[in-house]
Amino acid sequence: MCGLAGFLTTDPPAEPGAFLHLARRMGETLSHRGPDASGGWADEEAGVAFAHRRLSIVDLSEAGTQPMTSSCGRFVLAYNGEIYNAAEIRDDLVAAGRAFRGHSDTEVLVEAIAEWGVDVTLPKLNGMFAFAVWDATSRTVTLARDRIGIKPLYYGTPDGGRTWLFGSELKPLREHPAFDAAIDRDALALLLRHGMVVGPRSIYRDVAKLAPGTTVTFRAGAADADVRPYWSLFDIASSGEDGPDGDLEQLLTDAVGRRMVADVPVGAFLSGGIDSSLVVALMQRQSTQPVRTFSIGFGESRYNEADHAAAVAEHLGTDHTELYVTPDDALAVIPKLPTIYDEPFADSSQIPTYLVSELTRRSVTVSLSGDGGDELFAGYDRYRIARDVWKTLSPIPGPLRTLAAAVGTAVLRRLPGQTARKFARRADKLGVGSAGDVYCSQLIHWANETDLVLGADRRATDWSDPTLWPSKLDPIDQFRYADMRVYLPDDILTKVDRASMAVSLEARVPLLDHRVVEWVWRRGNLSPDGRTPFGKPQLKAILAKYVPRELFERPKMGFGVPIDVWLRGPLRDWAEALLDDRRLRDEGFFDPGPIRQRWREHLDGTNDWHYPLWNVLMFQAWREGTR
Repeated sequence: MCGLAGFLTTDPPAEPGAFLHLARRMGETLSHRGPDASGGWADEEAGVAFAHRRLSIVDLSEAGTQPMTSSCGRFVLAYNGEIYNAAEIRDDLVAAGRAFRGHSDTEVLVEAIAEWGVDVTLPKLNGMFAFAVWDATSRTVTLARDRIGIKPLYYGTPDGGRTWLFGSELKPLREHPAFDAAIDRDALALLLRHGMVVGPRSIYRDVAKLAPGTTVTFRAGAADADVRPYWSLFDIASSGEDGPDGDLEQLLTDAVGRRMVADVPVGAFLSGGIDSSLVVALMQRQSTQPVRTFSIGFGESRYNEADHAAAVAEHLGTDHTELYVTPDDALAVIPKLPTIYDEPFADSSQIPTYLVSELTRRSVTVSLSGDGGDELFAGYDRYRIARDVWKTLSPIPGPLRTLAAAVGTAVLRRLPGQTARKFARRADKLGVGSAGDVYCSQLIHWANETDLVLGADRRATDWSDPTLWPSKLDPIDQFRYADMRVYLPDDILTKVDRASMAVSLEARVPLLDHRVVEWVWRRGNLSPDGRTPFGKPQLKAILAKYVPRELFERPKMGFGVPIDVWLRGPLRDWAEALLDDRRLRDEGFFDPGPIRQRWREHLDGTNDWHYPLWNVLMFQAWREGTR
């Protein structure tokens, strides 16, 4: 796991060596992603420079140093991630006449590009990756991101094509003198609506996130870039074609086994839930030594899964480490969040994710996780709720539903008490027009976000429009599609990447092996009636071969902390300063009225508004920390 940064420009260097110096300075902002080595490369005549920070995982020698030039000299690569089938690709390249200096997957990737080109190489890769490659012949830079969006990559041109900037995070882009820090107010509205900046936008107006399964190619002096998808979840979900051969357990076992390969210590996050328990069980099945597993616990029972994790670890015989963290431990993370997450990010489970990553890094350099299981195998309760609500509402004529929603909401909002307000929000759902509308209504934190964010465009926030989902899918599959398309890369995987990389830990996600994803979508997630079952029965059936059902059959728990309580207690002064009425007015991003109203209601216990308030607070804290 590593970090990369660079630029391509028509501007001449101020003096010889200036481009390399600037690139290295950009790269230094990513030292947490790669503490083991730093590298830089520049061609000042061509106007291009790369920087790289290395976390050594495979081939710890200098033969894996980046940026790396292909043996033919045409291509230069800066790469972040792991290619899990590098050995097979290497064999094909050797057969084609390519020679190798070391055994890193970086060298395999750059030689594959030299032999076949980027477009032919990408479908061959099994892995998580984001990379930049310079082609000295075409004088272009091409960026690519893995199919699911496990690894991040930002890019943009602040000056209409004269300079292109790119990097694993936003930090290195801010170091370049051409960077423009103008806030994208439409992106800010998305943050308030959903708790995350939804791609391809970033929080900055002139910077984009590269979409999963996509490449972008640009040249200096050209304002337009060539953006091309090489893998499409929409096509996979819509095709109805058979998936890869083999059964699910075989695919998962192979996916886990490939992610256990490293030249450094490897472990796993273990919450005791279905997904992480299955990953650990399949690891232990393939290991001759006890697998190192890690979990954190909390004193509050509604957030604590440590006992469940310990029971699974004992049954599987892992070498288990757990740490009970105090509220002070968790609160101490909050000042670090703007730096860790680099752009405003408001999923409060970011806090325990960082804490378990910090614990794990004390013992290992690589950790496997169970992330992706809920989205891929329909594990969220909200899927079932949305399906059942729509099943009840759909027989009622649309105009009658709309009228009932308006009347019911108006009446309930006039009644005192938190219960009435909760039912008022539920009454809003009566006016929806589809199962997708019901589902999306559960995910909205601020429904009037474009009124709240001054200067935002309502049309820009409509990423969750169900009319854009594959129409032939049943409701639960549509919900899964929406989550895998947006929530997974922009929330879950962002959270895990930034938290783990902040402590120089590589997190690997075997359930999101693209072969598993394609198998499930095309053939494996169907019950005999052709509809998607809820609650991950396929994973439970496999896990039950290794772990007794009584150790994992229980209500699903979230991975969170009591932000609602903390905002009324130890975080109250911090939040009050960030939500000060005069401050909000002077800064000019928000209409202070609705924010102050919800803050008052939260403090007096009239309502629990911690989700929407946390979204605002994370922007305010981020902006304060990046000035």
